[in-house]
Amino acid sequence: CSRPQKVCLCPFLPIHPLKVSTCLYIIQHPAEESRVLRTVPLLAACLPPDKCKILVGRRFGEDRYPELATVCRNPNTLILYPGAEATNLEEVAVMCSSPSVLIIIDGTWSQAKDIFYKNSLFRLPKQVQLKTNISSQYVIRTQPTNTCLSTLECAAVALSIMEKNQSIQETILRPLQALCSFQLQHGAQIHHSKEHLLKNGLYDKPMPKNKRKLRRMELLVNNVKI
Repeated sequence: CSRPQKVCLCPFLPIHPLKVSTCLYIIQHPAEESRVLRTVPLLAACLPPDKCKILVGRRFGEDRYPELATVCRNPNTLILYPGAEATNLEEVAVMCSSPSVLIIIDGTWSQAKDIFYKNSLFRLPKQVQLKTNISSQYVIRTQPTNTCLSTLECAAVALSIMEKNQSIQETILRPLQALCSFQLQHGAQIHHSKEHLLKNGLYDKPMPKNKRKLRRMELLVNNVKI
């Protein structure tokens, strides 16, 4: 896991990489590379190298990324990005008989949105979303809402659905749970979601002056899906 011995996560990783037929393509925003507590390295440590491929960047043109372009045009490729056009992954997984590819964008919500809408390749695969009400266990990083999941959590849930194996989710979440536990033991604080802070009057930052951002805050408080 490349962490100091005192906070080593290796005992919480699977002894052997998980055997999965689904291949993940993680499209990572460059800003994520510098984050100390990012989850993608833990995800990659749980899977065979050929089943978890990480591409870092903001723009992904066909000329520079021919392999990715081929993947995006494959009818068995899915992209995990919620929205009105997205189908619940559970419904799609029932019809998937052959090995699939799942693309996941790794970054903040605004970074992921920028990558998705400014790269036409990512609108070629079938768009899917997770229909889940589970709360994120990544409690050492602030999320917009309680049900916003980290990249590792999204991958864990998605793989368990596509592989029809619940134990995959439990195995991949184990190092994340250990990471959060170690950080909390060494002085980190639990980060409640922005939704939780706003609803309980605990949000201590200045409210945005931008009307669009202020409207998003109001939607969070009123439990409106954004």
